[in-house]
Amino acid sequence: MICTSLQNRTFEQILEILEDPAVEMAEIRLDRCPLTDEQIEELFSESDTPLIATCRIAESPSEEVAERRLRLAIEAGARFADLEIEAPAPVSKRFQHLCRKQGTEIIRSYHDFEGTPDIEILQRVLARCFRYGADIAKIVTTCHDAEDAARIESLYTIVLEEVDSLQGRLVAFGMGDAGRQTRLECLRRGAPFTYAAPNAAEATAPGQWTTAEINAAVYGDRAPYRTEGRKMPASKSFAQRAILAAALAQGTSHLSGYSPCGDSEAALRVAEALGATVRKDGDTLAITGIGAHCGQLPLERLDTGESGLLTRLCIPVLAAVGSGRLTVEGHGTLLRRPLEGAADIMAAYGVLLSNAAEREGRDVYIPASVKGHLIPGNADIPGRGGSQLISGLLMALPLCDKDSLLHVSDPRSIPYMYITLDVLRHFGVLTRSEMEGDTDLLEAEDWSACTGITFRIRGRQHYRSADFAIEGDWSAAANFLVAGAVFGAAELTGMDTKSLQADLTIIDILVEAGAVVSQLEEGTVCVRKAPLEAFHQDLNHAPDLFPIVAVLAAFCAGESRIGGVGRLAGKESNRAEAILQMLLQMGVEARIEGDDLVVFGESLSARLLNGRLLKGGEYTSRHDHRMVMALKVASLGAKSPIVIDDEACVGKSFPGFWL
Repeated sequence: MICTSLQNRTFEQILEILEDPAVEMAEIRLDRCPLTDEQIEELFSESDTPLIATCRIAESPSEEVAERRLRLAIEAGARFADLEIEAPAPVSKRFQHLCRKQGTEIIRSYHDFEGTPDIEILQRVLARCFRYGADIAKIVTTCHDAEDAARIESLYTIVLEEVDSLQGRLVAFGMGDAGRQTRLECLRRGAPFTYAAPNAAEATAPGQWTTAEINAAVYGDRAPYRTEGRKMPASKSFAQRAILAAALAQGTSHLSGYSPCGDSEAALRVAEALGATVRKDGDTLAITGIGAHCGQLPLERLDTGESGLLTRLCIPVLAAVGSGRLTVEGHGTLLRRPLEGAADIMAAYGVLLSNAAEREGRDVYIPASVKGHLIPGNADIPGRGGSQLISGLLMALPLCDKDSLLHVSDPRSIPYMYITLDVLRHFGVLTRSEMEGDTDLLEAEDWSACTGITFRIRGRQHYRSADFAIEGDWSAAANFLVAGAVFGAAELTGMDTKSLQADLTIIDILVEAGAVVSQLEEGTVCVRKAPLEAFHQDLNHAPDLFPIVAVLAAFCAGESRIGGVGRLAGKESNRAEAILQMLLQMGVEARIEGDDLVVFGESLSARLLNGRLLKGGEYTSRHDHRMVMALKVASLGAKSPIVIDDEACVGKSFPGFWL
């Protein structure tokens, strides 16, 4: 990243500069810019550009004035705040405490305007910066010759290669003509950003590049990625549940915000196969349901397309309302994906699930035979195989003639279960649930703390028609948000930031990685690039994010860990294997350790300057729509075109996908 240092500028001039797309981030010299307290607060609270608040004590009217200006900027929302390492201890302590409280990253800086000390002194300075709270250490010396320049650069070689945890946490370069090249070299060696001047006349130190010069040196003719006002498709997780519920309901339901994709269209065909009537009027579906009750339908065969979710929803539902004998069919990748644990779960409620065609092994595949009626009662089932069949039971058991208790141990993809309950609530079907685990963490919506869920399901309920809007899809949005965070900016519309969708966690991941995320207005989410750093994230409850989050990790400096690899084997492809192969083919260092995917990333600027952009060439999607989208985003950071063998499979969830 390139940080434009602004000094001797008025409030209005600063705002004008920040509107320039070429300005990726900016340092506001509060000791040199004539800003009122109110202007400082407005500037740091309103700008979407990552800003560094700097106020040198030596150049301020007093220590108190410098501290106050920094405090105003930090409390207003400064992304970074810079305090010189020579600051008095009381000021340093208050500064660190406030930054930690507000979530502002700390830069502790050291400047030598006379020369470049020997390496032992530089190492002691570096250690001191981190000892006194630095998230990023900034070490700047004056270079009189090539030896001085080599010495300041050697900090990266001597220290960073020995201490992985400091990757992306050091900005070290030289002032003066002899140090000019080190300002670019620091990016190549992994610095999160370097400093530039808006023009040659406003350089903050000798040898400083202009923003235009260093932009050209880093990016050449590469244009940043930008998309604005992009409307996301309907969430197929919500759409498929709502379509099936509408088909079971008495009366006509109206579902607005619908956008077609392969899986949702398959759900509409299932609705019609059940006997519902479906009409489309623009983006609104009008579905007249069948008023379902137990044992109502003599249906013998049902085609669920290529949708694993639709299949797992329909098996329990048809076991409740069907004749007791059904063959579930499908096509494409669905035929190769085992219904892991489904036979045991259905057996707990009196239904025999088996292969309809002869197959080796114990796993059940589509086409599958469903025999018997769903028997209400109490059951304890494992949740490690995912939420989809559990969601099917939550939709089916309320139709039975007695109450049921469903206890899920070791649950996964928890938010999807609550999406099901939310959809059912719209259709007048109510179920109580109780989570088990660490209460404090559960209240903070840390799903990893949940050890079990008990659902208390009242029988003899009836679905009633409903009118509501289908949410935008966060799993689709994740691809554009990552593209914006790494390569430029993205603005998406039609999103609910209070959604129950598990893939909303992409926002948390981007924030942890350092991207700038904001909500411009209701339903509009914006993300823009910023210095990105390694992150640790558990995706057991949001496995569909894995491909695009792995691409994000490739551009985050340091070692990222993504948990939940074990959830990926039963997807459209063996996604764990597919993602690892994709990364390795691209030249990204990655490995699987237990349940974690470990990715060693580099910033985009480091990849550009080191000639380590992702490798292009021929890639396989393994007929997996989410791999296609991840590969398309990765292609923005590839040195040559990425050619995908099957792009058409993206129509399963997002037919209109393009970057």
